[in-house]
Amino acid sequence: MNSELVEAIDMLEREKEISRDTLFEAIENSLLIACRQKFGKADNIHISMDHETCEYEVYAEKNVVEEIEDESLEITLDAAKEIDPEAELGGTVRINIDSKEFGRIATQNAKNAILQKIKEEERNSVYDRFSSQVREVVTGIVQRVGGRSISVNLGKADAILTESEQVRGEILRPTDRIKVYILDVRNTPKGPRITVSRTHPELVKKLFEAEVSEVRDGTVEIRSISREAGSRTKIAVYSNDPDVDAVGACVGMNGNRVNAVVSELGGEKIDIVNWDDNPALFIENALSPSQVVSVIVDPDEKTAKVVVPDYQLSLAIGKEGQNARLAARLTGYKIDIKSETQAKDAHGFRMEDYLTDEYDDEEEGYDGEYAEDEYAEDGEYAEEGFAEESEDMTDSGTDADAAEASEEAEAAPSEDDDQAEAAPEGE
Repeated sequence: MNSELVEAIDMLEREKEISRDTLFEAIENSLLIACRQKFGKADNIHISMDHETCEYEVYAEKNVVEEIEDESLEITLDAAKEIDPEAELGGTVRINIDSKEFGRIATQNAKNAILQKIKEEERNSVYDRFSSQVREVVTGIVQRVGGRSISVNLGKADAILTESEQVRGEILRPTDRIKVYILDVRNTPKGPRITVSRTHPELVKKLFEAEVSEVRDGTVEIRSISREAGSRTKIAVYSNDPDVDAVGACVGMNGNRVNAVVSELGGEKIDIVNWDDNPALFIENALSPSQVVSVIVDPDEKTAKVVVPDYQLSLAIGKEGQNARLAARLTGYKIDIKSETQAKDAHGFRMEDYLTDEYDDEEEGYDGEYAEDEYAEDGEYAEEGFAEESEDMTDSGTDADAAEASEEAEAAPSEDDDQAEAAPEGE
């Protein structure tokens, strides 16, 4: 019997990740419960158990008295001497208790106590494991697709992929293997509740860390990310080594690295651009693949005026303003885009302001602290850079001429448009 108990404890420790000490504590407590069921109380009952062999002893300590007032706690001197010849009044004697004497109900209660303790420890073990993986990416298998939520099995537990964290248009079926970002883990009476996401921008960052060794070891940093899940993502990268091309490292040979991430995200387009401390240059990079004539920024107001060639206006704005919207979120600046013709017709336009792409740090008061706020330490991404999204785009550069240019571009897309939509910068 003891060898079977040892095997059972070893199995629980291995499969359920419950420590041996916790299991032995559960067994000892169950024996105390059984004693309480039999004798009415267990204040003077002790359990001695060998954790290696599982040999155990149950005994009660009773006080030696002349007259008994409580049989569960006291014993007469004559009865005590039968157990221990050296017993004396005022002392104590140890009386062994045979667990076989426990009744059926007491035994069942002891069994239930052990099972309950095992379930609690199993839940705690799962909670501890996944709470340490919050803000990490794990692989799961789609378990059930029902209603608005999807159940994803993570091995030791099931996670919930809520409707708000699902990529719009992505179709997931049972047995599909997917990567998810762990948002939150909560301990509930029914077990840990794990919430995961497929839309969080950090998912893209973690996927690049897994695919790109330079990102993993810190040679290349992902400084900022803006994402519209399922459609398009822009990431800004910076190299800490002058001999390493940040964009090239993320793209990989023949685009194998970025294509692996794109495949995991179901074909979502990814633009990779260089981060620059100069906000004007950074905004120019962020508007890729569109060409930019000039950028004038206002560091105090966090706004930028951008002029692009007439034939590049629809590309700079993007379909439904997406390219400009993502660039604004990426940089933290509200961006007003105009074509050259629109800029010349604008009130207060001065040609000399648009003659150079270089940004004068001293004249504009640039202090080197731009767009750092975009990427917060807690993993959340500020989206205030382009408030009201498409509505702002209507106010900034999408007037009647821009709308007409956009319609023409959608009706007959150019080779530049196709190339911009197909591949990230650097491929």
